Amino acid sequence: MPTLLRSIQRFHSSPTIRKLFIRMAWFGLYTAAVTVLQLNVMRLDISIDTIFLSLLGTLLSLLLVFRTNTAYDRFWEGRKLWGGLVSNARSFAMTVQAMLPAEDRANREFFARYLSAFAFALKGHLRDDMRFTELEGIADKDMLRLQRIAHVPNELASLLLCRIDELHREGVINRQYVIISKPHHTALVETTAACERIKRTPIPHSYNFYIKLFISVYVGMLPFMLIDKYGYYTIFAVIMAAYALMGIEMIASEIEEPFGLDANDLPLDQMALTITMNVHEILGVEMPVSDAMLTMKQ
Repeated sequence: MPTLLRSIQRFHSSPTIRKLFIRMAWFGLYTAAVTVLQLNVMRLDISIDTIFLSLLGTLLSLLLVFRTNTAYDRFWEGRKLWGGLVSNARSFAMTVQAMLPAEDRANREFFARYLSAFAFALKGHLRDDMRFTELEGIADKDMLRLQRIAHVPNELASLLLCRIDELHREGVINRQYVIISKPHHTALVETTAACERIKRTPIPHSYNFYIKLFISVYVGMLPFMLIDKYGYYTIFAVIMAAYALMGIEMIASEIEEPFGLDANDLPLDQMALTITMNVHEILGVEMPVSDAMLTMKQ
């Protein structure tokens, strides 16, 4: 029961739901004006066929199902991509753990910190909010370069690959480990590209506008259908219908961009922190503790 209560509290405190309540209030005022006018002032002879309204409701339901499924597919694909990123970061770290000598602390720290930085850089890249203070343990010369370029995750992936090739040339690791590590490195780049595809391919604006307009027209017609039977209770009936229909559409709008900061978006901060904790533990490197890390743990 406490979990349910907390879920209800978070649900109705999100910005999306607050916008929904505002729209419901406008429809409530509209319905109240129509109801008072019809019952007390001047009855408008507007007759809407029940079969026609039912047909519109069926069509609207199909549109909302398609809209919700499309949005959830984008959300779930984003979740799978970041789940794969966690898995590949762990596999990459395990490969490095096996290929480096136990006493090679410098290279272990390099891979632990740069893999962690990649996760945080990808998070910032997808949110258009790159925070270089989250990239812990990056060398000064590399940090200066990262601050000058537009695509930080790509540069970090390039630095990881360059270090592997450098270790191979120096004879620290053999060719076999280079081959084994390449698929995990490639997965980092492919995950970045797939996340960018979701971010940069929004649902067409005309489609979103059409559904919003359809819902508004449908809800606007309801008072004239219900007033003879429900009287002043029509106001509450229309508000509930607006809550159900517009709520579904607005939630779909929220989750179709899974990498944002809305209440129902993916917890990228926590997943990036999970990668940081895992790779440092696998490589036996002490994890840096900063204010940003402590905030995300909370």
